[in-house]
Amino acid sequence: MTPRQFLAQYAYDNRLVTGAYFPSEPLTVEPGDKVGVVLLNLGGPKKPADVRPFLYNLFMDPAIIDIPVKGVFRHGLCRLISSMRAKKVGKDYELIGGGSPINRLTREQANSLERRLNKYYAESTGASFHTYIAMRYWNPTSEEAAAQMKADGITKVVLLPLYPQYSKTTTGSSLVYWWQLTQNQEIPDWPTTYVFEYAANPKYIQAISERIDEGLQRFSRHTRDEVHLLFSAHGTPLKEMKERRDPYCCLIQSTVDQVMEHRGHDRPFHVAFQSKVGPAEWLTPSTPHKLEEMAEAGHTSVLVVPIAFVTEHIETTFELDIEVREEAEDVGIEHYEVMPALNSHPLFIQALTEATVCQLSFSQKGSNGKAARLDALQEYPLRPLDQLPRFKASERCTRCHQCEQVTEARCWTVEKTEPTSSVPSTLEV
Repeated sequence: MTPRQFLAQYAYDNRLVTGAYFPSEPLTVEPGDKVGVVLLNLGGPKKPADVRPFLYNLFMDPAIIDIPVKGVFRHGLCRLISSMRAKKVGKDYELIGGGSPINRLTREQANSLERRLNKYYAESTGASFHTYIAMRYWNPTSEEAAAQMKADGITKVVLLPLYPQYSKTTTGSSLVYWWQLTQNQEIPDWPTTYVFEYAANPKYIQAISERIDEGLQRFSRHTRDEVHLLFSAHGTPLKEMKERRDPYCCLIQSTVDQVMEHRGHDRPFHVAFQSKVGPAEWLTPSTPHKLEEMAEAGHTSVLVVPIAFVTEHIETTFELDIEVREEAEDVGIEHYEVMPALNSHPLFIQALTEATVCQLSFSQKGSNGKAARLDALQEYPLRPLDQLPRFKASERCTRCHQCEQVTEARCWTVEKTEPTSSVPSTLEV
């Protein structure tokens, strides 16, 4: 399906912020089933010649860039903009090796996840697990992933976003695209479930904390105790939260809240948003503006934590590590470092495993007569994501200055929670 074909069929509805294009209930997995786990990600150009068409695909997506221009007019406008920006963006990619590392790193994540799922669940359930990559704006596309899944004889599907915090502009865009492909009968309509968010999964939180510790090692001993943490997330237009009730900002703040609680609030921290484009008002403060405020307050040692990005790509390796670094030095930040992305951190792969397994219901016994074996490191029972309570809104210390209290993250350990109904503004999914 071309970007123009998708644009012609696209219409905003509330499913873009709830993810409800597919059932959220767990799929029943029987012996002999082949479970396809589709990792949804952004994608990126592999070589300079890919930059312009990649940008075109991105700008044409109405779920991420909502402008009142349709059909051939948007097509022409996006071709013009992508051509104009390709030269500058291409130079940015040259500074990080000529192409995006996101494709290779996502493949490594997929391979690690497949090995772990089969190690712990294949023998005892009689099922097999196969991972695929569906990049929203580049290769491998959803169509390519589905073609390989059909060839492999996949019988059940879990759509797993590599975006821990749900947004209509990321997970929502990938879900509606996959759904539209099924509606057009361009890909098989498998029994399908999806993962909405895992913003507070304990393994994910611990993985971030360990990466923070790695980042802190980049500072000299005499400055390490003075380091402030700046959690930087990709921004979205403010109206996504205020008008459409997109849960993204609340889930970002929930992740930060859990990371700092896990670390015992060991140092000062801040939250900001990066990558603003266009004239619309976005979530604030911006990452450069927050750095300027910190410098003015006398805080000159900063570790930037790319909280919404689980793989290195242009927005970490170029924007944060090169472009924003220069801006930080200009305003007086003397010691500036960027936390390494999670990539295939073992704890993050465990988090992806848990998110997948929560959405599967195994037969009591597999073909070998054994019950499904849980991960030996599992400290809490895995339950369907819809059955996990949310954290208490009243206890989240971290929130933006424009907070709409759209939702709270799911609590995997079932501690410090309250019934969802007691938080009137909570988004039901």
